[in-house]
Amino acid sequence: MFASNKFHFFLFLLLAGCSFSGSAQSIYGKIINDKGVLLPYSSVTIKGTTSGVTANNNAEYHFNLHKGKFVLVCQHIGYESVEKIVECNGDTQINFVLHEQQLMMKELVISSNAENPAYAIIRQAIKKRNYFNKQVPKYSCDYYSKDVIKLRKVPKKMLAQRKDYELQTPLLLDSVGKGFLYLSESKSTLYSIQPDKIKLLVNSSRVSGSNSFGFAFSNLINFYQNNVSVFQGGSDNRGFISPISDAALHFYKFKMLGSFEENGKVINSIRVIPKRSFEPLFSGIINIVDQDWNIHSLDVMLTKESQLELLDTLKIAQQYIQVNTDTWRLSNQVYYFGLNFFNIDLVGNFLSVYSDYQLHPNFDNSMFDNVVIKYDTAATRKSRVYWDSVRPVPLNQDEIKDYHERDSIFKINLIKDQINNNVDSLRKKQGSLKWYSFLFPGFDRVHYGNKYRYNWGVDPLLLNLQYNLAEGPVIKFSGYFEKYFENVKHRLTIAPNIRYGFGNSHVNAFVDVNIFGNDSRGPDHFGNHHWSFSAGKRVSQYNNESRINPLLNEISTWFNGKNILKSYENYFIEFGFQKKYENGIAFSIVALYEDRSPIFNVEKFTFNKQDTQYITENYPVEKVGIDAIFRHQAQLFKASISIKPGQQYIQFPNTKVSVGSKYPTFSLNYVKGVPHILGSDVDFDKWNFDIYDDKNLKLAGVLKYRFTIGGFINKNKVFIQDYRHFNSTSLKSTLNYVNGFQLMSVYGNSNLSSFCTEAHIEHHFNGLFTNKIPLMKQKKWNLLIGANAYYINGRDNYEEVFTGIENIKKLFRIDYLNVFQNGKYLQSAFVFGLGGVLSNNQDNNTDKKSSSKSARKAFSIAF
Repeated sequence: MFASNKFHFFLFLLLAGCSFSGSAQSIYGKIINDKGVLLPYSSVTIKGTTSGVTANNNAEYHFNLHKGKFVLVCQHIGYESVEKIVECNGDTQINFVLHEQQLMMKELVISSNAENPAYAIIRQAIKKRNYFNKQVPKYSCDYYSKDVIKLRKVPKKMLAQRKDYELQTPLLLDSVGKGFLYLSESKSTLYSIQPDKIKLLVNSSRVSGSNSFGFAFSNLINFYQNNVSVFQGGSDNRGFISPISDAALHFYKFKMLGSFEENGKVINSIRVIPKRSFEPLFSGIINIVDQDWNIHSLDVMLTKESQLELLDTLKIAQQYIQVNTDTWRLSNQVYYFGLNFFNIDLVGNFLSVYSDYQLHPNFDNSMFDNVVIKYDTAATRKSRVYWDSVRPVPLNQDEIKDYHERDSIFKINLIKDQINNNVDSLRKKQGSLKWYSFLFPGFDRVHYGNKYRYNWGVDPLLLNLQYNLAEGPVIKFSGYFEKYFENVKHRLTIAPNIRYGFGNSHVNAFVDVNIFGNDSRGPDHFGNHHWSFSAGKRVSQYNNESRINPLLNEISTWFNGKNILKSYENYFIEFGFQKKYENGIAFSIVALYEDRSPIFNVEKFTFNKQDTQYITENYPVEKVGIDAIFRHQAQLFKASISIKPGQQYIQFPNTKVSVGSKYPTFSLNYVKGVPHILGSDVDFDKWNFDIYDDKNLKLAGVLKYRFTIGGFINKNKVFIQDYRHFNSTSLKSTLNYVNGFQLMSVYGNSNLSSFCTEAHIEHHFNGLFTNKIPLMKQKKWNLLIGANAYYINGRDNYEEVFTGIENIKKLFRIDYLNVFQNGKYLQSAFVFGLGGVLSNNQDNNTDKKSSSKSARKAFSIAF
């Protein structure tokens, strides 16, 4: 799905053709209440239409109208609407003064057990909820968004004007750390068909200080749904319970504040109060149209007690507009949010304006394809005059200043980049290299040349220090070279790696070369491809898919004598090709030749000498003896194909980017060990088929699963490196969630079976139960349950059943496991690992990572 989604107005159709003609008249002004207090984000519409504008945070609005007579209607939640007749003959200032709504209460006969009248209204709204949710089967509208994120405080070490030399985007902060972090606008056309078809055509996009594309996702929050999605695909993926959901009366208390009349309609104002804290519930005010029972407007809030994860507060204000006699649609919406984390204090607002609704459009059959957001080729090339003519929300002075300053700096830097004699200046701006950068934190550099530009860097040596009993202390040197070739739209990366073991005095060196490219037919075609070549001498784990962390192995060895990581050396050469298609199909082929040699322990250091008795030789002693460990050659051919149906994309002018699918991934893998080629000693065929996915069940949590079947078709000659292995560390610390086992012996269950099944499943409740337990709900610890299991030929089996607590300090999780093998209880243990909204929790479809920094970086750009 979307990774994650971001948190319109065009006044008349004739403006599209005449906005630069100079014939439009300007209507502008401020909106205040009767005490002189500004009323930001008020709406001003033309009566009888869905065309309108929204005031900015300084309560200023601005219209461009052609000559004629209009009736303007000004509205703000909690205030009586005001109408004014305007005669457009030139630029005119029209200010609005709004008075608080005088809410009227009907006379009631109140007894000691009388129910608040709000409940009767809410029941009617609940009955009509599904009707209004499906009332408009299809529509189109103009959509304008403005996103602002501002820093209010940052750590002192960040208080400087900093700049990313790649993007040339300045960050301008004042002396106390205040300033704009992000300012962006977009103007789009939104198309929708029930229940879930949507298309957003982005006509124009603007980001302050950059020529990049801003976030243009429609942030429309639908309170007619039982479960309200605020941040789809984000940390708050449970959603929140609507105040008019079918189960609202179980979660909320309601209080009638009164009613007011507007355009002949009686509007009921109701306070929404959560019954319990630490539930995904809103608090605030919702206004319901009497007799019709639709939403008129609302002003609600979420806080930490509403199970917000990263944000401290989130306020949502919505105003609806009457499109026809019985149809109301969202007119404008504002998110206000605040966050104070790691001494960084920021606030922001995401404003959306929806206008010019067409309720019965005729869509072309090709309108709704797998592209959900499409950017116009000229989206980022619009002039300031254009934006001033179509923007339904005036910029305030701070926003005008930010655009002016950052855009000016950006343009200056672009000019400098184009002037050859400024190459020296660009080099100087990077600063000089410090000798200690080689140790930590490493460095990344850009080479600015008159003809060529490329990136290069070195990984920090201190983070590449390792220790194992077969090599002793190990030092690794790794770096990268990266260049993009504009004429062929391909990116080249070269990553050298050198490794030296001080214990065995062995040098291992190899190089990774990768070429990443996109479909050359243009943005309407999606086809990422990746060529790879590697060669040299390296140290590999016997299970080449293993995720045993060298640091965990070091700790295990030093403190309890368990050297779980088993490795061998090999001269190798490898060629590979990967290709992804728009329909979700991807395939890869790899040819690998290895000349494999065992390496044996040369050291036996532990902090406690008694722990040396637990040290084992540097090969899988659980499965094979020393007689099976000798030098041999292996020629392997690997092929895989996967499909994730229903892939959706964002289409930029020059490329497409996948945003996921609601369907699982299906993957088929095949490995052939070919005898006799270059002296190859292996002869086998093995396969496996996988299905995996993460399913967001909203309030019920997230279900993650991975199911695998496979086995050997032919096993004439198989060495331990080519057995079917299982991912495990056998330590009480792991990262192998949903893709491995937590306590299984690393190689004890490796096998040559003709058929094997493997299953991993976890359910993350995300607060479903823990929000009722005092300590856990305050700490926002979440419950999870799961199981890992395998079955071999219907005889041998192994199971891990566990429950756990995650999101501890937003980073960690602790599981308690019970382990069984062949129906017999083996052990129980606590296992510690990463698991929280800020952690790098293992994902289902995580690919084996490249050894080079450049490959990781290039892959993220190309794919």
